[in-house]
Amino acid sequence: MGAAVGGAVLHCGDRPLTLDRPRVMGVLNITPDSFSDGGSYLDLDRARAHARQMVAEGADLIDVGGESSRPGAPPVPLDQELERVIPVVEALVREVDCPISVDTYKPAVARAAVAAGAGLINDIRALQEPGALEAAAGLGVPVCLMHMQGQPQTMQESPSYHDVVAEVGEFLAERVAAAEAAGLPRERIVLDPGFGFGKTLAHNYQLLRHLERIVALGLPVLVGMSRKSMVGKLLDRPVEERLAGSLGAAAVAVFQGARIIRAHDVGPTADAVRVAAAAATAQESR
Repeated sequence: MGAAVGGAVLHCGDRPLTLDRPRVMGVLNITPDSFSDGGSYLDLDRARAHARQMVAEGADLIDVGGESSRPGAPPVPLDQELERVIPVVEALVREVDCPISVDTYKPAVARAAVAAGAGLINDIRALQEPGALEAAAGLGVPVCLMHMQGQPQTMQESPSYHDVVAEVGEFLAERVAAAEAAGLPRERIVLDPGFGFGKTLAHNYQLLRHLERIVALGLPVLVGMSRKSMVGKLLDRPVEERLAGSLGAAAVAVFQGARIIRAHDVGPTADAVRVAAAAATAQESR
């Protein structure tokens, strides 16, 4: 369970992130329309305070996003995304002692974010935007490649797969090959199967049930299921009542080898991750 990457280190600029144990990525959305916390942290001071709180609760890295990727979300102009994200990154690199990730698929945002001190790029489009592969190869920081069927505006209209686990794995393997061919070293690549991105409820749980097949690709796996509809629809819970279900999903992912858990509720998630990791690595008594 995750043995292939258990000793890996992500060199996030000058802030290395060791993956000797599963890590928690705290979500910081600088958007007015994210499905869970849209509008909560548009103010710079509130964003900074929330980041500090997440680190105090056990976040190992902070993921800053300036464009919502919820189903149906409209795209955000480049200038607006830069205005939202870059001041937050600049502030956080001075205030928190952990890597700062930026959730973007735009090469210009990725370059500006890394110049501002970001140490990881979290790309929901897996470097498929024009110029993204070339930009990523020159940034010198890790990049997370995520699977998504379709685009946020339409991805949940009619997701269809013959074998969702196999197809997600094949897509990720293809994107890894493209990234390596463009000059991005393998040790700077993280994979995300994209829970909730162009997938039905059944697809999401098939992926979770067989997550070890994505882990078997041999690269660190990041998962984000926190407060998502795969929890809400299953349990018939609104966003604000999905903590317990999110923790259950996180624990299952850790037990199957996920190394980074992206979460809104950092404190409880860090506890769940620690328990799941202890169970996953426990030795047989003699």
